[in-house]
Amino acid sequence: MSELVTKATISCQDCTHSLCVGRVPIFSSLGQEALDQIAALVTQRDFAKGELIVPEGRDLGGLIIINSGRVKTFRYTSDGRERILQILTDGDFVGEKNLLTRQRLTYSAEALVDTKTCFISREAFHRLMREYPDIIFDITSELCRRLERLEGMIQQLGLGEATQRVIAVLWEFAQQYGEQTDSGTLISLPLSREDLANYIGVTRETISRKLNQMQAEGILRLIGNRKVLVYDLDSLVTRQH
Repeated sequence: MSELVTKATISCQDCTHSLCVGRVPIFSSLGQEALDQIAALVTQRDFAKGELIVPEGRDLGGLIIINSGRVKTFRYTSDGRERILQILTDGDFVGEKNLLTRQRLTYSAEALVDTKTCFISREAFHRLMREYPDIIFDITSELCRRLERLEGMIQQLGLGEATQRVIAVLWEFAQQYGEQTDSGTLISLPLSREDLANYIGVTRETISRKLNQMQAEGILRLIGNRKVLVYDLDSLVTRQH
């Protein structure tokens, strides 16, 4: 049995948090009866900020759903540097390949903030797929979405100039964490400067230098360490081309 399961102390039915399974893309086509059935199979666990949720190489034995919070997935390069692969939020999940192929995780996952997760075992999930075949189509759709995002990341990393990488990640985070204001797009960055550097493959000093340069040029304004106000997001993106 998974370590995650053995440490869980509460079932999804008894959980006081909002029902996570209804927010997960791979369950989007299911009715309430099916969601209630899934909830009966799910166990819940909380992770503190900075706590490792699952290490690379683990046979997860099921699917971890993020009920609320924020998680980074990452692996280490050959020279020991951390490389962030994805930022996951409410309704996202970890372990889909393990569900289908029993493949061990090829990355680690860590809570970026206090995070609540739910877990459903591989065996229970396979029973659900037999009973509700539409889940298979939803999984395929979600994996295609993730592949599209991965292709975008590869293209971003292929951009040789650091400024273009910074612009690309600001655009990405604007879609997920941006808020429109009278002055422009206010982006709440989900990562520290160091993690942001690990995400796009540059140094922390480069990130700071490029952001400060854009601020000096009147393109954006830095608000503390975690907020960026971009005055004209569309104009910023055109600088990539």
